[in-house]
Amino acid sequence: MKTHNIWGIFAISPSPQSPPSRGGEVQTSRLDEEMILDQIIETKKEEVMRLKNTTTISALRNTIAGLAPCRDFQAAISGKACSIIAEVKCASPSRGKLVLHFDPLGIAKTYEQNGAAAISVLTDEKYFCGHKTYLTQIKKERKIPVLRKDFIIDPLQIYETRAIGADAVLLIVRVLGQRLKEFIALSKELGLSPLTEVHTQEELETALAAGADIIGINNRNLDTFVTDINVSLILKRQIPADKTVVAESAVRSRADIECLMQADINAFLIGEALVTAPDIGKKLREFLGEIQE
Repeated sequence: MKTHNIWGIFAISPSPQSPPSRGGEVQTSRLDEEMILDQIIETKKEEVMRLKNTTTISALRNTIAGLAPCRDFQAAISGKACSIIAEVKCASPSRGKLVLHFDPLGIAKTYEQNGAAAISVLTDEKYFCGHKTYLTQIKKERKIPVLRKDFIIDPLQIYETRAIGADAVLLIVRVLGQRLKEFIALSKELGLSPLTEVHTQEELETALAAGADIIGINNRNLDTFVTDINVSLILKRQIPADKTVVAESAVRSRADIECLMQADINAFLIGEALVTAPDIGKKLREFLGEIQE
């Protein structure tokens, strides 16, 4: 991929002295002028190599065989005027650490108690300070569907996603390209709901051709990390009515949601605006339109 100049982007990784849970201290260092997505994917390749050294598809299939069926993610985020996929998010490449004292289980509990339709859990460690154990623990304690949000590049990660307890998985068209159809099919075979993420018209066409049922429109440009809510408004017009559409990124207020609802978008993935709010539960209810901002 062609690289572009990115400023203000940080790589974030947990301190080696800190446990993976409860948001230990992090170290931040400025990335060079290489596209952030390229660096993330290179990191993922290394992670997949380590994963292949520690487990196999056969072993993961054995784990999956002992699990209960997945919760219906698509049904959970459909059929309402406003459904929110609330994200458990500690950090981001563009803003660094978002939450000083990160309590993923407490945040997830607050989300469920205040009307979230589903919970998204970031499992990337280096760039988002997430962890797979967060997802497993949240799934055990909460009753609504759980989405694994990460950068999936290898089929083994799909098996792992199901094995750690996720009900849905994020698939990014920009990352997978023509392999998308294979990854969608495998996700469905394992009982997962694939949320297929697009940002451009070309990516949307790829998603539709691959048979995507749930399409997430990312308002964030992965080259520059700049957000523009108009991306959702433009691309929604090209999506068949029988598809479930999710607006991702740049949703910061109830006014943003109402604007998107007028375009027949009724599901929203929200992270930073929630975890950085003084009162997370209140902020979620504001997004849902239950109380005034």
